[in-house]
Amino acid sequence: MSINKEKDFGTPASTNDNLVTLEIDGFQVTAPVGTSVMRAAASIGIEIPKLCATDSIEPFGSCRLCVVQIEGGRGMPASCTTPVSEGLKVVTQNKKLADVRRGIMELYISDHPLDCLTCSANGDCELQDMAGAVGLREVRYNPIETHLNAEKDHSNPYFSFDPSKCIVCSRCVRACEETQGTFALTIDGRGFDSKVSPSQNQPFMDSECVSCGACVQACPTATLMEKSVIDNGQPEHAIVTTCAYCGVGCSFRAEMKGEQVIRMVPHKDGKANHGHSCVKGRFAFGYATHKDRITKPMIRASIKDAWKEVSWEEAINHAASELKRIQAKYGKDSIGGITSSRCTNEEVYIMQKLIRAGFGNNNVDTCARVCHSPTGYGLKQTFGESSGTQDFDSVMKADVIMVIGANPTDGHPVFGSQMKKRLRQGAKLIVVDPREIDLIKSPHVKASHHLKLRPSTNVALINALGHVVVTENLLDEAFVNDRCDVASFAKWKTFVTQEHNSPEASESVTGVPAAELRAAARLYAAAGNAAIYYGLGVTEHSQGSTMVIGIANLAMATGNLGHEGAGVNPLRGQNNVQGSCDMGSFPHEFPGYRHVSDPATHQLFEQAWNAELNAEPGLRIPNMFEAALDKSFMGLYCEGEDIAQSDPDIKHVHAALRAMECVIVQDIFLNETAKFAHVFLPGSSFLEKNGTFTNAERRISPVRKVMSPLAGYQDWEVTQMLSNAMGYPMNYSHPSEIMDEIAQLTPSFTGVSYEKIDRLGSVQWPCNDEAPEGTPIMHTEHFLRDNGKGLFMLTEFVPTAERVTGKYPLILTTGRILSQYNVGAQTRRTENVAWHSEDRLEIHPHDAEDRGVKTDDWVGIKSRAGETVLRALVSDRVQPGVVYTTFHFPESGANVITTDNSDWATNCPEYKVTAVQITKVSQPSEWQQEYHAFSEKQLDLLEQGISHD
Repeated sequence: MSINKEKDFGTPASTNDNLVTLEIDGFQVTAPVGTSVMRAAASIGIEIPKLCATDSIEPFGSCRLCVVQIEGGRGMPASCTTPVSEGLKVVTQNKKLADVRRGIMELYISDHPLDCLTCSANGDCELQDMAGAVGLREVRYNPIETHLNAEKDHSNPYFSFDPSKCIVCSRCVRACEETQGTFALTIDGRGFDSKVSPSQNQPFMDSECVSCGACVQACPTATLMEKSVIDNGQPEHAIVTTCAYCGVGCSFRAEMKGEQVIRMVPHKDGKANHGHSCVKGRFAFGYATHKDRITKPMIRASIKDAWKEVSWEEAINHAASELKRIQAKYGKDSIGGITSSRCTNEEVYIMQKLIRAGFGNNNVDTCARVCHSPTGYGLKQTFGESSGTQDFDSVMKADVIMVIGANPTDGHPVFGSQMKKRLRQGAKLIVVDPREIDLIKSPHVKASHHLKLRPSTNVALINALGHVVVTENLLDEAFVNDRCDVASFAKWKTFVTQEHNSPEASESVTGVPAAELRAAARLYAAAGNAAIYYGLGVTEHSQGSTMVIGIANLAMATGNLGHEGAGVNPLRGQNNVQGSCDMGSFPHEFPGYRHVSDPATHQLFEQAWNAELNAEPGLRIPNMFEAALDKSFMGLYCEGEDIAQSDPDIKHVHAALRAMECVIVQDIFLNETAKFAHVFLPGSSFLEKNGTFTNAERRISPVRKVMSPLAGYQDWEVTQMLSNAMGYPMNYSHPSEIMDEIAQLTPSFTGVSYEKIDRLGSVQWPCNDEAPEGTPIMHTEHFLRDNGKGLFMLTEFVPTAERVTGKYPLILTTGRILSQYNVGAQTRRTENVAWHSEDRLEIHPHDAEDRGVKTDDWVGIKSRAGETVLRALVSDRVQPGVVYTTFHFPESGANVITTDNSDWATNCPEYKVTAVQITKVSQPSEWQQEYHAFSEKQLDLLEQGISHD
């Protein structure tokens, strides 16, 4: 099989609505104003030779291979930089043009290695293709100087740089600038000495390069080439699927050789990523076939015992038997399950169905409990729907962008690049964050305002912004009167104008100068289009839900909803956080965010599932832990989640897991939770399954199986087998049947089907009779509350109970880093550890000096919950009094020190605020030493039980 390449039109498409008609080689073609002659020709199948042009970046006109002749025109203009016009007559091929092109190609080839048969790009080389296209048959030049002996750079773990094969087309440089926005590459030197160079002539690995792969994808030769292609040869076929990392939901072509993934190439038609990628999605897929994968079911009686490999039948029957035994002994409500945001919609749906209909209770929860549950609550209350309002492309129409508690370039890097593109075009930026993130100042991007607030004071700040909007008459009164509940607005207006909500009064609380805050409020409110993007720095607080409501209030008050360039946009952390919530993973809601006690909804699901369902909400994750310690919750089915690492106050979590009589873990690795398990059911990676993911913009995208499941079954099949063994029958034969059931039972999904997703590429819900092809922008005419009006709610600031004291004088906050993902189970098993191999503690120079701490010193971090040890990184990115770390490595124990404080409405943990003290130490903490011993013992018990076929 030969791989089906995506068509390259040479230059980007024009968005102009006006059309012109021209003639190319005697054929009439109609194209939008602003289209290049090259693209117009390609649209009717005329391929003009090119090397420096590609349709993902702006035309450059340097290679001169694409020259054409225009009737009445002078010379031979480059077709990539020549726009179409009415009545234009273009000739793309004649003897004169052919001679010029051959001469140009002859010059290129005279300084290029002629090792085509052994070159890694053989079969996928544009230079080779163009040499054939122009009819090059000889090279008459024998230059005295060449670049053939230029030194190769193999420093990057994922791709190599061979400057001897570089034709200095600048495509890589332009991709780094235009697509990624990092500006890490340049053309160094002039004339013959011109060469592509990473910043300051460094190796790629030491430069500012973020390994997004844009340069590799843009390169027309083997100059920049994936090492996986060098090692394994060119792929033979491709399957389009969706990335399983963050909530951007990038579309990729998995380029394959048999069942081996050779490379992941961002799909040009991907609606979320438009052909761009980050280091994780582009390169960090090797975990799927890592040696740590467990592919056979295992059981054991106690976590002190060695694992025993068993057949699928025995494992499933044993798991079902144990769950039934526990229910018989402790009652129907003594078991439950936790779904995963890394699993597909279909897998999540049948798991919550199993728990509600098969277990007979509503004890189901998901990892959104510990991240975006306040988003679901706050937006449901104010707008009537638990989701973001915009598609990602909406940012390109924003005049002002406010980023609150998010770090898009690290956590959502592909969208971060799109945001930077809009900022380079002139949009203004406001950042609300206690730490200096990269967006505040990067190449050609600088925030107009950085509101560097103290952790835990979000609500005081949002109230102060609202105060300025109301008292300075910056309201959109027409929007409020037409679209919102005016009685609730009147109450909010009275509340927010109170003196204690003014910037001057709140300055002592937030630490943000009143003048700076007022200027930011004016900028946001006075913009034509203003958009808010927020992350876990909003939700993971004791007032997380209050802050989401405050953001909604601000957007409604200024009319920044229901149109492009505006909106309230939560940046979801994992690939299917939105979907796992949509599918009914919360204990109080059926799929589609309908309460389990609602009579009509309850009856609908009872009839559809042919089961008697409980009308009382079940246990949330924290409640499950408490109940386990009280001996009333004794059996847990945990699929794709690692609560023993990711949840707060880990010692408490570990105690709860130890107290349970049967913990069933379904995963691809023996993760930290599996070390407390009694049954292990091997899972399947995203490459081994069919299904869908729903990203942060409500986009339902296809996940397609590119290789057989290493353990024999896709995850939905494993859940189905367990359900049947529990006595609740399921007999789906394909995930499309599960989606059909979801569509039948969920109003916002009634128009969703695999046929439609495959035809359109993706669909944004709501997708129903009112919006048969989906909904890019929500709330365009009315909100989704019962009366169609947006609801203002009061947001009184209540200080967190987690406060600094003499004993714990610093505040710890947490976040992510670009190269690692969440608990690191995937990325730690890839070459991404070359960038980030351990979690470190950032500490301000003043605080470090006070404690005699220098970069690389080991420091103990102690809170009222526990103590751990990390290496220090002295940095002025954090403000005095604040320290910061990531949480990607289990041995770091970041969640040993986080406390049980949580959001008042949803129990979302207050990860972002922990009072701590820092001291210089020389050895790991007591917990780290104990857990290391426990972990090593569990790995030994695994080794004892597995076969080595």
